[in-house]
Amino acid sequence: MYRGRIAPSPTGLLHLGHARTFTTAQERCRAAGGVLIYRNDDLDGPRCKPEFAQAAVEDLRWFGLRWDEGPYSQSERMPLYIEAFEKLRSGGWLFPCKCSRKEIAAALSAPHAGDEEPPYPGTCRACSPNVARAGVNWRFRVPVGREVRFVDGHFGPQSAVAGRDFGDILVWRKDDFPSYQLACVVDDALMRITEVVRGADLITSTFRQILIFEALGYPVPAFYHCPLVTDENGVRLAKRNDALSLRTLRESGNPPGEFPGGL
Repeated sequence: MYRGRIAPSPTGLLHLGHARTFTTAQERCRAAGGVLIYRNDDLDGPRCKPEFAQAAVEDLRWFGLRWDEGPYSQSERMPLYIEAFEKLRSGGWLFPCKCSRKEIAAALSAPHAGDEEPPYPGTCRACSPNVARAGVNWRFRVPVGREVRFVDGHFGPQSAVAGRDFGDILVWRKDDFPSYQLACVVDDALMRITEVVRGADLITSTFRQILIFEALGYPVPAFYHCPLVTDENGVRLAKRNDALSLRTLRESGNPPGEFPGGL
């Protein structure tokens, strides 16, 4: 059975870009006669607020979204992420990393524009993994030179080379929380998601996550990346753009389920 998901992060009010992506996820799920899961991706420390989590549920329901399971919250699933971390560590995939983001950027000639983080230069690859999990960042050792491929449901064939287009992957933070990359893989696998629908800005994350899926022995789902919604200046919508938030549109009397302004 098709199993899809919507996974908002409660770090602000959701906007029309989220609504467009989540509507696409719902449409693809319903067309396949599947099940749609709501996951609350709330691991981003102090930026995640309960009021934003509640607002997301209310505003998405107002807009016309309906899900069959959830909401589930990542903050309640820590034992699952720890288990996956230990499995990766025992498999030799992980190494502790003491480099800061600033230090990583300084070690590179030109960080990739628009990427979540610059490719890691491999400074700490030789460090022993026999240290405590907390208090240090942990990275996944990518197979350098491996070409990672997938066929996107919207954009078609995609490929990237590990070690060139992206580097060793941050999977555990020194504050003892999993990174987005690891938590997302664990949840999508254990929730038996068959297709991940999300924004085109996460295509690079998909290459990384495919390697983690494989290392953990999980089946890799299909992927469908939606074109990003932009404002009148062609800039990608962000949560700080309150004028196009679902809450603002709802309170101003905009009809639910509509995308104003030709968005």
